[in-house]
Amino acid sequence: MASPVPVSVDKPLLAVLRGERRDPPPMWLMRQAGRYLPEYRELRAKKGGFLDMAYDPETAAEITLQPLRRFPFDGAILFSDILVVPHAMGMDLTFVVGEGPRLAPPLCDARLDDLEPALERLDPIYETVRRVKAELSPQTTFLGFAGSPWTVATYMIAGQGSREQAEARQLAYLDPAKMDSILDIVSRITVDYLSGQIEAGVDAVQLFDSWSGSLSPAQFENLVIRRTAWIVSELRRRHPETPIIGFPKGAGGKLRAYADETGVDAVGIDETVDPAWAARELPAGLPVQGNLDPLALIAGGEALNSATRRILDAFADRPHIFNLGHGIQQTTPIANVEQLVALVKRQGD
Repeated sequence: MASPVPVSVDKPLLAVLRGERRDPPPMWLMRQAGRYLPEYRELRAKKGGFLDMAYDPETAAEITLQPLRRFPFDGAILFSDILVVPHAMGMDLTFVVGEGPRLAPPLCDARLDDLEPALERLDPIYETVRRVKAELSPQTTFLGFAGSPWTVATYMIAGQGSREQAEARQLAYLDPAKMDSILDIVSRITVDYLSGQIEAGVDAVQLFDSWSGSLSPAQFENLVIRRTAWIVSELRRRHPETPIIGFPKGAGGKLRAYADETGVDAVGIDETVDPAWAARELPAGLPVQGNLDPLALIAGGEALNSATRRILDAFADRPHIFNLGHGIQQTTPIANVEQLVALVKRQGD
């Protein structure tokens, strides 16, 4: 007797990433697995520091799944951090409470060749992916991610986050060969890392370029677009069916060039971008993700309603994934997330 033909499972978010328009638009929220959830805070109090959780597959899988138990999101985002890549390259990584991550030794003083890579540090991340995949609803799109080379390099060079990224920008001017070397190795390991996530079970991946907004147009072309295009090309060669979302936060008017030249399958836009402008200026048919202000989500009420409607109206004629313009903040009321979900999901009624 012949085996039954498997029925294809509909994943709305994945369908949009492949160019379909869905009503209502699928949604997920950046940093949806995190500190705004009381169950996350309770688990962190038991488990300890951020890295202890990120490198423990059982804990990281549980955190990845937590928001899906509360909200009907169409996507799950892997619980991890962009700085696991420089950690795997041999840098020491710590998270200082109230101050953020620290990488040592900072590459503004140290040599890249002095680092001793420890790529096995990424193995627990792949195990987390496998565990989540085994428990995730078949209709939910599983998103992996990594930091884009420029953003990761800013932390590696300065040893910590910086809103001006002065150390990295200055290095790019004064020693472009050293900057190229850093970006080259970060790009190669990022491709391997994302490929490992895909092989372990994610459906799509996102490249976070959180600090792309600090660059001049010429630097943006060289440090963001060129490197992202290479990663996209390499990933597409290995995994031609896996969509790639690019999120160049702060790119503003450079978004069109980013969309045209990187080859990403979808572009995430931050809250500073006028959605009507993005709908008009970005390539026709290109899926767009975004772009509610996280502070509007905290405000709730009519401020949230009007901001949400404006975004939904702007992208009514193109493939759209509803999301925030950046990560959800820890003071966000659960009730406001419920309000947002209800408003977005009602669009298809």
